[in-house]
Amino acid sequence: MSEFHPVIRPRRLRQSPAMRRLTAETRLHPAELILPMFVREGASEPQPIASMPGVVQHSLDSLKRAATEAAEAGVGGVMLFGVPETRDAVGSAATDPEGILNVATRALADEVGDALVVQTDLCLDEFTDHGHCGVLDARGHVDNDATLVRYQEMALAQARAGSQLLGLSGMMDGQVAAVRDTLDANGFTDIVILAYAAKYASGFYGPFREAVDSQLSGDRRAYQQDPANRREGLREARLDLDEGADILMVKPALSYLDVLSDVAQLSDVPVWAYQVSGEYAMVEAAAANGWIDRDRIIEETLVAARRAGADAVMTYWATEVAGWLR
Repeated sequence: MSEFHPVIRPRRLRQSPAMRRLTAETRLHPAELILPMFVREGASEPQPIASMPGVVQHSLDSLKRAATEAAEAGVGGVMLFGVPETRDAVGSAATDPEGILNVATRALADEVGDALVVQTDLCLDEFTDHGHCGVLDARGHVDNDATLVRYQEMALAQARAGSQLLGLSGMMDGQVAAVRDTLDANGFTDIVILAYAAKYASGFYGPFREAVDSQLSGDRRAYQQDPANRREGLREARLDLDEGADILMVKPALSYLDVLSDVAQLSDVPVWAYQVSGEYAMVEAAAANGWIDRDRIIEETLVAARRAGADAVMTYWATEVAGWLR
C-alpha cells in the first residue's frame, strides 16, 4: 500500500472574496475608529489645511456638523484640538473656560456626547507662544514639574467642559499620576485617561504643525522618544500603566508597528494607534498623482495597525472609512 502525502494548499482559503472575508484574521469596524478634529477660534467657516487635503480647521458650527456625521457613521469617538487666536508662555487659553477647546468640548458634549466618546487633547503646544508642550524654565528648557501643574489645571477645565476622555500627549514624566490624582480629588473619577505612552519625535508630524498653527522653533526630542529606541516604548508603557492609565497610545502608527505590537502584548488595558498627519498626507499626495490606489492603501494601513495589536485607530479618514464599512 503506497503512503499518502496530502498536498498542502494554503491558497484554498484565498480562492474567492467570500472565502477571504470568512477567513480574515483582522477586521475593521467603525467603532474602532477615532476622528481627530481641529477647531479654530474666531472662524466663521471651515479653513482648509493645505498639507492635509480634505481636512479643515473647523468653525464651531462646522465642527458640530462633522461630529454629527461621524456619529451617524458609527465612529467610536472624536479627539478635539484647539487653535486659539492668542497664545502666551504658559498657554493660558488652555485653561480658560471660554477658550476655544473648552467651548468646543461643551458644544460637542451637548451635540453628540451620547452617540460617541468626546475626547480632548491635553497638551500645551497648541496654546503656547513657543510651541512646546510645557512651561519653559529660565534656560528655555521644558520644566517637567511646572508643566504637570498646568496639565492638572487643564484636566479640570476639560473635565468640567464635558470631555469624557483626556488624551495626555505631552510626554512629561509623571503626567498620568498627576492628572489622575487631580481628577479623583475633584470628583471626576469616571474620566478616562489615554496615555500617549510611546510617542516618538517623528518627522511625520509636519502637517499637524500647520493644522494647529504651531509656533514651535526647534524640536521636541528632549521629551518625545528617539525613533531609534524600541525597548524605551515598553518602559514608558509600564510606567503609565503603573500610574493608572486606562488606555495606552502608540504614535505614529505605520513606522512603529513593532513598538505597537510590543505594547499590545504587554498591556492589560486597550492600546490605540494614531495614524498621524504625515501618514495621511503621504497617501493623499501619492493618490492625487495617480501613483497608488487610494482606498486600498487606506484600508491596508488601518488593517496593519489593527493586525499589530491596536484595539482602535485614530485616523483622519475615520468617517469616510466608517461609511465604507457600514
